[in-house]
Amino acid sequence: MKAAVINDPVDGYVTVKDVQLRDLKPGEALVDMEYCGLCHTDLHCAAGDFGKKPGRIIGHEGVGRVSKVAPGVTSLKVGDRVSIAWFFKGCGHCEYCLTGRETLCRNVLNAGYTADGAMAEQCIVPADYAVKVPEGLDPVEATSLTCAGVTMYKALKVADIKPGQWVSIVGAGGLGNLGIKFAHNVFGAHVIAVDGNPDKLKAAKENGAEICINRHDNNVDEQIQEKVGGVHAAVVTAVTTAAFDQAVNSLRPDGKLVAVALPQGDMKLNIAKTVLDGIIVAGSLVGTRQDLAECFQFGAEGKVHPIVKTRKLSEINDMIQELKDNKVVGRNVVDFVHNKD
Repeated sequence: MKAAVINDPVDGYVTVKDVQLRDLKPGEALVDMEYCGLCHTDLHCAAGDFGKKPGRIIGHEGVGRVSKVAPGVTSLKVGDRVSIAWFFKGCGHCEYCLTGRETLCRNVLNAGYTADGAMAEQCIVPADYAVKVPEGLDPVEATSLTCAGVTMYKALKVADIKPGQWVSIVGAGGLGNLGIKFAHNVFGAHVIAVDGNPDKLKAAKENGAEICINRHDNNVDEQIQEKVGGVHAAVVTAVTTAAFDQAVNSLRPDGKLVAVALPQGDMKLNIAKTVLDGIIVAGSLVGTRQDLAECFQFGAEGKVHPIVKTRKLSEINDMIQELKDNKVVGRNVVDFVHNKD
């Protein structure tokens, strides 16, 4: 089968090559991939930012059909449409796995990083961790919900945003635009979008953001304070430390900053402001299997429609470069069904 594997030596890009999959082990299923989106985290993996993994198959926004199951598997059957997400597998028995916080498992496996991922014609998955995709949900759109969607849905849960409150979505790319839709259509919040790309801000406005602010303005936080008195929560998906600093200063008292993006470096956090204004800072890491099932259901109900564009596997390095150059609005998705190379 053809797969996109991290280069050796690791250089931020991948090579499409023929790969032979091993036989299934107990508890596993084989998935014939239909679609797989390219996420910014894939770029981190290809660049070795989390640790170098040459030869690893990337991809964690995968959707496909089960074509084979190992003996004894009961959670899936041949023909089921399932997802391959960043949260690939937990240990199943630690305090985090047992208390609904499985993504924090210290022995977690992540698709495309510590386990071979979905940017391939086939993928082996642990059957109990492959969340089913509702038949009423467009499988191309489901790819974005598998990572970007569930990441933002979970982040808004962490933000504890209430109907009628103001939330800023900082970074209006593939993650941010889905965050805007979830905040507006599912949580009933008012939304401020912050981004430096006019096309992304235009898309954010079309997707329900009431206020759009260019992050290149030096007074983003002051504008937000002036317009709405500060936001109740700021969810940061922009991969710059400056975005985090602006977001903290845009909060109203008792506001919460939810960190989603993973830029290198540290954010500035004024201790006096944090204490006197009761500011809360929280990290949010993708979502659990239950979060993903809920996210898929909202997609199937038409509350959230990701911006997607299908591409060929042979274009994968072009897709990587476009994402690096901040030229992607929404998500590029490799089509394994119709775009055979």
